[in-house]
Amino acid sequence: MATKSPAVELEVGHRTVRVSNPDRVYFPARGETKLDLVNYYLSVGDGIVRALRERPCMLHRFPEGVAGEKVHQKRVPHGAPPWLETVRVEFPRYQRHAYELCVTEVAQVIWAVQMSTVEFHPWNSRRADTEKPDEWRIDLDPGPECDYATVRRVAHVAHEVLDDLGAVGWPKTSGGKGLHIYVRIEPNWGFQDVRRAALAFAHEVERRAPDDVTTTWWRKDRDPTQLFVDYNQNARDHTIASAYSVRGVPEARVSAPIAWNEIDDALPGDFTIATMPARFAELGDLHEGIDDAVFAIDELLEWADRDGVDPGEPDD
Repeated sequence: MATKSPAVELEVGHRTVRVSNPDRVYFPARGETKLDLVNYYLSVGDGIVRALRERPCMLHRFPEGVAGEKVHQKRVPHGAPPWLETVRVEFPRYQRHAYELCVTEVAQVIWAVQMSTVEFHPWNSRRADTEKPDEWRIDLDPGPECDYATVRRVAHVAHEVLDDLGAVGWPKTSGGKGLHIYVRIEPNWGFQDVRRAALAFAHEVERRAPDDVTTTWWRKDRDPTQLFVDYNQNARDHTIASAYSVRGVPEARVSAPIAWNEIDDALPGDFTIATMPARFAELGDLHEGIDDAVFAIDELLEWADRDGVDPGEPDD
């Protein structure tokens, strides 16, 4: 019968975090353990805290490692340490609320990893006003027969449109087959307006690259060789893995910030918990300036009005 490895205690800033079962294998492709995951998040601490700071955060937990069951957890459990910070979010459709993790320091990230969290999925709004997003998310989601060359081409088109708008985009790999681009926005609009703006942007990308891009919502109606610009990732309570979040796959891929000039060479598999610490040590956080590049979505909303854009109610 397998025995559990003894717990270790780590000093994280001015906190002590106990990590149980540090030798449990979480990623079977290369054998990385829970402690390897902890050490990864410590190595990119400034980056992961910047990506999560002050945001309600859903946790994707894998108590037996990524080959086992995934648990989606919104609520911070009873018994969490008193220094853990939370934010109350409402779910009107279900007449419920939850106190979700609200990261302000790296020790809170490590606590979540101790609780078997692999992926961090933050809201695109912050606790100062959870109903007003300050992050517009462009999700380049390739269809099942869409190759990565198409993802690269569409990323460049999206970059051109952002430049035309005067917006600064911050790309990252998804950790899967696609790319994400984040834009900081003024927190002056609700989720529905941000979705309208995101769809207006997606339509413009589609106009410029009609062979590669679709904005058709229903998957069954899409060309599987095309890329879907998923505007609905800006809906309330829709989340995607943050920058620096590890993904729950055997290879321990990371959703990694990249520079625009890396788009044509980088591959999603290049970025894992094994490769990212050295990259972060060399380059630092490529999203470090994101909070200083704030964009107003007024022009996109004018596009939406001009084109009669109505994304409808977000589909769960």
